[in-house]
Amino acid sequence: LIGTPPNLIVSGFRAGTGAGSFGMFDFSPVGVCVAVGGLIFLVLAGWRLVPRRMEKGRERFATGRYLTEARVRDSGKAAGKTIREVEEALQEADAQIVGMVRNRFRVFAPNAQRLLQEGDILVIEAEPESLSSVFSALGLAPAGPDSGEDGQTGENGSARAGGATEDTDAESSGKERGREEVELQEWAVMPNSLLIGRSAQSVGFRARFGINLLAISRRGRQTVKRLRSTAIQAGDVLLLQGAADSLSAFGNELGCVPLEGRSISIPDPRKALLAIAVLAAAIGGAAFGLVPAAISFASGVVAFMVLRVVPLRKLYEAIDWPVIVLLGSMIPVAVAMETTGLADLLANSLLENIAQGRPVLALGLILVVTMTLSDFMNNAATAAVMCPIAISTADQLGATTDAFLMAVAIGASCAFLTPIGHQNNTLILGPGGFRFGDYWRLGLPMEIVVVAVAIPGLLFFWPL
Repeated sequence: LIGTPPNLIVSGFRAGTGAGSFGMFDFSPVGVCVAVGGLIFLVLAGWRLVPRRMEKGRERFATGRYLTEARVRDSGKAAGKTIREVEEALQEADAQIVGMVRNRFRVFAPNAQRLLQEGDILVIEAEPESLSSVFSALGLAPAGPDSGEDGQTGENGSARAGGATEDTDAESSGKERGREEVELQEWAVMPNSLLIGRSAQSVGFRARFGINLLAISRRGRQTVKRLRSTAIQAGDVLLLQGAADSLSAFGNELGCVPLEGRSISIPDPRKALLAIAVLAAAIGGAAFGLVPAAISFASGVVAFMVLRVVPLRKLYEAIDWPVIVLLGSMIPVAVAMETTGLADLLANSLLENIAQGRPVLALGLILVVTMTLSDFMNNAATAAVMCPIAISTADQLGATTDAFLMAVAIGASCAFLTPIGHQNNTLILGPGGFRFGDYWRLGLPMEIVVVAVAIPGLLFFWPL
């Protein structure tokens, strides 16, 4: 019942018919059959249908792009300038400053107003062909291994992005932090991320979080030109450089998930036991029918707050507000479809033109139509729209509504044809190097398997 929002919506519509809500594990019999059938298909044959794409490892991000260390010379134009002024001069070469070394200490994400001095070493990210123009424009000199400074470089003062990390003295808003370990991490942009449609320049990666954006991978292609002004999209993979806590703060606030190098904090054992106990009590209360599921889990949330298992701010952030607003809009639409007779009209059209009064065929159509809509719509909204039609179809056929509502629940959660059908589909788009058209190759056979397994399961466990 609590596996996904469509299940709760379907259960709510069943309660609206006077038959009561579905129980906690009423979805399990058919759900297990569909899961096992899909798994067998994937293991035996489905994996062969997945197009082979190059993995998006860190080394792919760094293709043709280098981190170069350049020394500020006394006679050069950079001496006496601020970091911001130097970066503006580097924009024409599409280069950016990602750090600096002063007095044998590397300052990560240096403050834009810091004045450069003779002997400072700038860590610059640039294309190989742009290196000469970068040095000549500002009178910089390559800082090789003989520079006497910490920091490992290549033969010509260059180091690949993704090389060894060093102890750093990170700085944000002009205040240097303590020494922290700088990491390179890949972060996938979630479908609900606040980054979508915005550029790194407008977000302020360095000013707000003290991190650097080194590269963007999008659907198997690496975007490195005009990196600062590139609009970020859902499914993009960002290569970020920064301290572990800064990267975690960035991901939590802006809606990204790490693909590697994730920092793990050790939980308080006492709070962990409390969390397990509260969750078990909430599930038990709903599973044994002691209280409705909504009340049981709401009580669990209140218990988390009272026992301070989770900070109040985290509880608020965990609420998926866009989905709540969407459901608040779609459920009245679904009710209007039912009360105005639109659901009956659509169901009657489906029965007369396609199903022709055959309940099994109508059940299959409800399942297929729901899966198709879910490939392009939010699955919760799909369930809200399809439930009135399913109920009306069952009523006109004189069949029980349970099988038809279960078909809606299954179809709403089996969207495999497109990367926009579900947030999980979107998340693997960038890391897997997939394209929009790759999904149907495995998704279409998978949906056929779902229909082939679900229909007999529905007829057996929920007879018409």
